[in-house]
Amino acid sequence: MKWSIGELRRYKEEPLNFSETFDLNDALTKRDSNVLAVAPVTVSGILSVGKNEYILHYQLKTTLTVPSSRSLEPVEIPLDLSVDEIFMTKEQWSSLEEERDDEILVLENDTIDLTDSVEDNILLAIPMQVLSEQEKEASELPKGNDWQVVSEEDYLAQREKAETIDPRLAKLSELLSSEEDDQ
Repeated sequence: MKWSIGELRRYKEEPLNFSETFDLNDALTKRDSNVLAVAPVTVSGILSVGKNEYILHYQLKTTLTVPSSRSLEPVEIPLDLSVDEIFMTKEQWSSLEEERDDEILVLENDTIDLTDSVEDNILLAIPMQVLSEQEKEASELPKGNDWQVVSEEDYLAQREKAETIDPRLAKLSELLSSEEDDQ
């Protein structure tokens, strides 16, 4: 769904309401190899035309399937996002006299593309760590031959244990410290 700037001038008095359902599965799986599947995306919101900007506010709902960050098993993540974006044309951006906000999106051409916005915001909403329900509930972390995943707390405890001096070597460390004192 795209709107041209000329078309949007008709909506200066009251905002443009929209409600759409998109099939973005192919587009998002091509853009990000970690996206395994995307359910149809429902989007509803408004587009307000201000004096110097275009304000897009919408709610999107979908279910995203991505691999678990621990086992690579597919995990479904329900997404329910509220998105607010401010657009300006290049002319509007350059005419700003006061401080320019980094969160303003400058339009490359004279159209606002809802599909691009929805795709970008879905990709940005993918969490860094994705775990299945079984992985969240399991207390044991994965391990294999000569390797294992440990929590940060366990790692720090192992490191402290390794840093304590073996009692058999304590006399040797005392000898070394007395030699340094003599020099």
